[in-house]
Amino acid sequence: MSLDKILSISGKPGLYQIVTQTRTGAVVESLIDKKRITVGAHSNISILSEIAIYTLTEEVPLRDVLKKVKEKEGGKPTAISHKDGKDTLEEFFFEVLPDYDEDRVYPSDIKKVVQWYNLLQKNNLLDALEESKNDEDTSEEE
Repeated sequence: MSLDKILSISGKPGLYQIVTQTRTGAVVESLIDKKRITVGAHSNISILSEIAIYTLTEEVPLRDVLKKVKEKEGGKPTAISHKDGKDTLEEFFFEVLPDYDEDRVYPSDIKKVVQWYNLLQKNNLLDALEESKNDEDTSEEE
C-alpha cells in the first residue's frame, strides 16, 4: 500500500486508508480502531503523498520526513509521544529535519507527523514509504 491510499480527514483523529471510492466520496477505514466510515467529497481530505514540510530552502515531501524519522528511530515507534510538550517536539523534529522552517511549521504540525509516523509503524505501513518511491522511479522510466 502506498501513501496515495492513506488520508488525513480534517476534524477526525488519526489516519484513514481508502477502502473503496463511491460516486459521492469514499469509504475509509481508521488506522486507529479499524472502523469504516463514508466521507463525502465535501470533506477536507489530505492525501499523505501530497503533504510537504517547509524548510528554509524548499518543501520536503512528508514521505522523506517520515523516512528520516524511521531512520532515526530504527523503524520502531518514536521515543517521544505526540502529546509531549512543545519544546520536546521541536527538539525531536530539529534532529529529524534540522533546517525546517520554525516560522511556518507549528508544534501542531510536528504532533501530527509524530502521531502519523507511530500509526503507520503500528500498522506495518512504513514499507509504503519505500514502495511509493519505487512507484515514482518506475513511472519516470516509462
